[in-house]
Amino acid sequence: MNSVFIVLMAFLTLLLSPSPAESQEKQIPFSPGEKLFFEVRWAFIPAAEGVLEILPMETVDGVKCYHFTMTSRTYEFVDVFYKVRDRIEGFTDEGMTRSVLYKKTQDGKRKRRISVNFDWEKLQARYSNFDERGEPVSILPGSFDPLSVFYAFRLFQLKEGEELKAPVTDGRKCVVGRAKVIKREKIKVKDTLYDTFLVEPDLEQLGGVFEKSRNAKLQIWVTADGASIPVRVKSEVLVGSFVAELVSITRPPR
Repeated sequence: MNSVFIVLMAFLTLLLSPSPAESQEKQIPFSPGEKLFFEVRWAFIPAAEGVLEILPMETVDGVKCYHFTMTSRTYEFVDVFYKVRDRIEGFTDEGMTRSVLYKKTQDGKRKRRISVNFDWEKLQARYSNFDERGEPVSILPGSFDPLSVFYAFRLFQLKEGEELKAPVTDGRKCVVGRAKVIKREKIKVKDTLYDTFLVEPDLEQLGGVFEKSRNAKLQIWVTADGASIPVRVKSEVLVGSFVAELVSITRPPR
C-alpha cells in the first residue's frame, strides 16, 4: 500500500524545469499563503490526502528563503496496511535559483528524520537521517531538492512538445531528470473545468512500483494559466491505478 503515497510524491520529484538561470527573468506566480489540498484514490477508493503549502519566508544560513511544505497521511482503513504520516520541507533562495535546505519527517510505518544540507561553494550536498550521516555527493549548479523543484517548474510558460529538464538531488545522488509536455486539453476535476497541459515525466530515475511495472506511466495535468498548478496526477502501475486530484486551493491576495 505504499504505492498510495508514492503517486503523490512522484510528481513532486519529477516535474522538472528548464535551466534555473532563466527563472530570474520570470515572474514568480506564487507566494507565501498558498495552500493546495489533494485527495488520492486507489481503485476509485479515497485512500490518502496531501497538502502543499508555502509558509512565510525564512532565513536559513543567512539566506532569505521560500519555505515549501508537503504533508501526507493515509486514511484510517489504509493505516492497517501501510500508515503514512509524512512531512517534507524545501527551502529555496528568494530568487528561486537553487535549494538551501531539505527536510523529511516520517512517523508512519517508518520513522525517519532526514536532512539534506547544501554547500554551494564546494558544489556538494550531504544527507543525514537521525545520527547517520552520509558522505557528501557532488551536485550540479542550480540543483533543487525533490519538493522545491516543483515550484521551480511553475516559473515557466509551457507549450506542447517542449522537453523540460533540471538537476535534482535528494542528498544521495544528483540526476538530470526530464519531462515532456504532451498536449493542452480541458479536463473536469471535482466539478471544475480546467484548461491544462498534460505533462509526462521520464520514469527512468524513479524506483518503487514504477520500476517494477511494465509500461508504467505517470501523467500530470497542470493549469495553463501560467501558474502551472497541478489539478490531477494519474499513474498506471502493476498493482493498479492511482489518481490524486486537487480538492481545494487557497491563494493569498495579490
